[in-house]
Amino acid sequence: MPSRPSRGSLFAAAFVRLPDGWRGAEVDLGTAEIADDLGDALQEALGLSGDELALLCVEVEDEWFAIVRYEDEAEPRAFVSDAHAAANDPLGELFNELAGVLVPDKEADLGVRPAGDFELLSDLGVSPEELLELAMEEGVLPADTLSVIAEKLSFADELDRLR
Repeated sequence: MPSRPSRGSLFAAAFVRLPDGWRGAEVDLGTAEIADDLGDALQEALGLSGDELALLCVEVEDEWFAIVRYEDEAEPRAFVSDAHAAANDPLGELFNELAGVLVPDKEADLGVRPAGDFELLSDLGVSPEELLELAMEEGVLPADTLSVIAEKLSFADELDRLR
């Protein structure tokens, strides 16, 4: 398998919603080879029992971000800010798989292509339209977009602490 992005160009953190707010932890995705490994890494980082609501937030370089929602025994729900950019990265391919993205033509310049479940945060305060608008905003880095989302979901302090 091709190498992962360098440690400096990848940030991954998981957040679990608790009765008194959100708790976060950095997540090591360096050994993820299949989509299920992402959930395993999240569970290990947060010490989850399996029935909590948890979000995995990932930024890769200044190119794209992904959010995966894990809840109860349901299948994970994923959103990728740019499926085309993610397809050029082995880790991105795993997120595209979770988001149900067919592998786009890596050579075509299709521009930014958000993909996946646009409603995965709607019950938490970020509408599908707002998520799409944030992902498509020109000139905004993935880290900044995740910060805006974290602020809306009330875990910005935890995100800042982990960065």
